Amino acid sequence: MITNIEGKVVVITGASSGLGESTARHLASLGAKVVLGARRTDRLEALVDEIEAAGGDALAIATDVTDRAQVANLIDRAVRTYGCIDVLINNAGIMPLSALESLKVDEWDSMIDVNIKGVLYGIAAVLPYMKEQKSGHVISTASVAGHLIFPASAVYSGTKFAVRAICEGFRQEVKAYNIRTTILSPGAVKTELLDHITDEAVQGANQKFVDSVGISPESFASMVAFVIGQPEDVDVNEIIFRPTAQAL
Repeated sequence: MITNIEGKVVVITGASSGLGESTARHLASLGAKVVLGARRTDRLEALVDEIEAAGGDALAIATDVTDRAQVANLIDRAVRTYGCIDVLINNAGIMPLSALESLKVDEWDSMIDVNIKGVLYGIAAVLPYMKEQKSGHVISTASVAGHLIFPASAVYSGTKFAVRAICEGFRQEVKAYNIRTTILSPGAVKTELLDHITDEAVQGANQKFVDSVGISPESFASMVAFVIGQPEDVDVNEIIFRPTAQAL
């Protein structure tokens, strides 16, 4: 039985689809108060309606994680509404895979802005509150691609390696404030992430692979619930998980 989740205030970025959407739905079912941030407000509002219809507590706030002020507003609104923030899930991410020689520099910039700066902006917004509370938990979504490189993943993998480095440094720095930190590194999960790939050959190869071995985003949600649900003196720092059929 999952414990230590009911009543917690959990902020989730990238909550309008995929991993974030499934996590919001799952944590709300376990009694968490979920604050949902993403750009697609219509989808956020529909998710809030669904959660509230099931007896949960949810709030939607339009948030582009590449904008530091919007991330700060997301955290500030959560605290103003619920009085504190217990968990931040830095989940927003994009994955427009391509070979470096394709020179899709705009896509490189977007990955850096969303995947790296979005995590840093989340930490910057939440840390003052968690320091004052002397408690909190920051969970960041990395990837198996943050542990290895595969064809066309150089920049994406670079951003996820960076997330892991940032979060490990963060872990070391916040021990005095009783803040827990977790990196979640999923393998192939069936989400909209592949829709970001503009190279048709790369997109097709990855879609075929994920279609054949990918697991549901609920697998990620269950990992999130597991790490949040641990006793406050237990800090699960990283989980790598893959479909059973995924070799690399």
